[in-house]
Amino acid sequence: MSGGRSIAADALTIAKKDLMVELRTKEILLTMGFFGFLSVLVLAFAFRRGDAPLAPVAAGSLWVAIAFSGTVGLSRAFDREREGDSIRALLLTPIARPAIYLGKAAGIALFMGITEVVILPAVLLFFSVPIDLERISALAGLTALGTLGYAIVGTLLAASLMRASSRDVLLSVVLFPVIVPVIIAGAMGTNALLEPAIAWPDLTLWTRVLIAFDAVFLVASLWIFEALILD
Repeated sequence: MSGGRSIAADALTIAKKDLMVELRTKEILLTMGFFGFLSVLVLAFAFRRGDAPLAPVAAGSLWVAIAFSGTVGLSRAFDREREGDSIRALLLTPIARPAIYLGKAAGIALFMGITEVVILPAVLLFFSVPIDLERISALAGLTALGTLGYAIVGTLLAASLMRASSRDVLLSVVLFPVIVPVIIAGAMGTNALLEPAIAWPDLTLWTRVLIAFDAVFLVASLWIFEALILD
């Protein structure tokens, strides 16, 4: 039990460090926010019928914007540790390897969550999606599950490619085939949520898919992270 608390505390420290550094530079957040907002804007004008955007396209546009902006953040996730080889110093500290992974994943998830505060209202506004408190709450939960899955997989792959010379290109190549289930489940669940009458069976199904994806890949990532980072 004390070991679990220690890992959680160390992970929180790493995530807090990343957040404090980012709040000083705002490099990742500004880039992710701008890219996500621009993606929504372009898609809203691309999918138009007459003078109004197509509301059924809103779900797909939301998750495309989240995926693209998340990739921008992941490409910089380990750059600060790579520059000056500070990752070596981090590995030499008496911190459990799972705590490093969990802390970095939590930081990525937090950055994506902050970015989604910009993306979600933009989607609702540009696609004229009718929304109420019940739908907002369900959408927030669905988005959180998708974001968590994205961060779980993305952090592992970003760490494994940290020393690669073409890591930015390779990250997209290896990330999107793995993360496709998250994007599809998120888009389908959001589509069910935005129906005139919420399709609860479909929403429940795709929510369970996201939960299963997050659980499976979290366990797998914790298992292989140390081998990847030390290779």
